[in-house]
Amino acid sequence: MKKALIAMSGGVDSSVAALLTKESGDDCIGATMKLFHNEDVGMEREKSCCSLDDVEDARSVCYRIGIRYYVFNFSERFREDVMERFVQAYEHGCTPNPCIDCNRYLKFEQFYQRMQELGMDYMVTGHYARVEYDGEKKRYLLKKAMDSNKDQSYVLYTLTQEQLAHVSFPLGNLTKDQVRDIAEKHGFVNAHKHDSQDICFVPDGDYAGFIESYTGHRAVPGDFVDTSGHIMGKHKGIIHYTLGQRRGLGIPADTRLYVCRISPETNRVILGKEEELYCQELTAGEVNLISCDSMPEPVRVRAKIRYRHTEEPAAAWQTPDGKLHVKFDQPQRAVTRGQAVVLYDGDVVVGGGIIE
Repeated sequence: MKKALIAMSGGVDSSVAALLTKESGDDCIGATMKLFHNEDVGMEREKSCCSLDDVEDARSVCYRIGIRYYVFNFSERFREDVMERFVQAYEHGCTPNPCIDCNRYLKFEQFYQRMQELGMDYMVTGHYARVEYDGEKKRYLLKKAMDSNKDQSYVLYTLTQEQLAHVSFPLGNLTKDQVRDIAEKHGFVNAHKHDSQDICFVPDGDYAGFIESYTGHRAVPGDFVDTSGHIMGKHKGIIHYTLGQRRGLGIPADTRLYVCRISPETNRVILGKEEELYCQELTAGEVNLISCDSMPEPVRVRAKIRYRHTEEPAAAWQTPDGKLHVKFDQPQRAVTRGQAVVLYDGDVVVGGGIIE
């Protein structure tokens, strides 16, 4: 019998993951990561994971299936590794994905470390993804979930071979409807609980409002300029804008204008036509490869430049400094600094990095 530590958010996915692990016959402990106080960031409790209600829901499920339950306070690390990075990225003209940072630094670093300290054999999450061992390559592979609508492999591209060897994703072969049916049949209080929003600590998606509240200072206004450098008006501060944005610019023009570039050095936001948003190549840092050790030569892949982006055919390789270079077959719209590019070979995650 193996020992499993299950990351439980209070939602239906991690609850069913816990049930399936328990039914496999392994010795299980459920645990919730306390990341922040919802009320501290102006969040209604039911809108996010990690609230008091979520803790009670997770505790209820653990009691129902007969496993021990803990709450781990990781709020300081969450502030440093997720919230601070989020704020700094926006202040430097980037658009980050904090869910990737939360997986990298909290779930698969802090929680993973706690799993080891408790003498457990592996950890379990409610992510929709799959892990398989390739005997020929002698590598663990991260693969897409069977339910393409729920697949979360994109936000897991930072996983290492060590971590993949000690993680289980029980929902990888299930659909969301099947997961809810299992929860309902077992009388879980959260069987029909809605999914948490993407960025758990930002009220109502107002990123700029959160950043100003978090830092305690207002964003500094600057100039809107066109691609030739001509001043077109004043912006409210670069944290209010992201690449490809059209709404909320407040600049009268004969044609539609979009945010084409953000320059933190000059505090300028560069506006242009939609065709100026397209580019065919990108470079990414903080590279993590899963299906191979390195990519010195171009490899054919399909690449995603954000979570809801459709994979597009491309060639990818590593430059001598270890960066990832991706050249798409067709130009892509709004390739954004701070987002992750993730490479796929069929349903296998090759790896990824942060777009620079």
